[in-house]
Amino acid sequence: MEIIQLFKALADETRMRILNLLKNGELCVCDIEDVLDIQQSNASRHLNKLKVAGLIISAKKSQWVYYRVNDEIIIKYPFIIGIINDEFGKINICEDDIERLTQHKASGASCEKRMKRP
Repeated sequence: MEIIQLFKALADETRMRILNLLKNGELCVCDIEDVLDIQQSNASRHLNKLKVAGLIISAKKSQWVYYRVNDEIIIKYPFIIGIINDEFGKINICEDDIERLTQHKASGASCEKRMKRP
């Protein structure tokens, strides 16, 4: 049953884009929302599906939740990292997302600053 949930989770563009962002490390939900330009409710729904499938794990730090790829699932199903690293990079929107993430990080944007917006 677990493998079915993995494939279902991978079969959505937004969830693929989220995994693509997380392949290089941990991100706050605020960063994911900003880079993908999606609403908090939409981000939460997709993050929850990825988490239930075991593809990502989360950690609460202060009032923010940070997500990263679940190393244990990668060890159990190594083909997943191949898909994330090799195949997602061939999708134009995923390449664009990485560029936006780079710009987002370079701008110094953070959850703290986001909360102070008027």
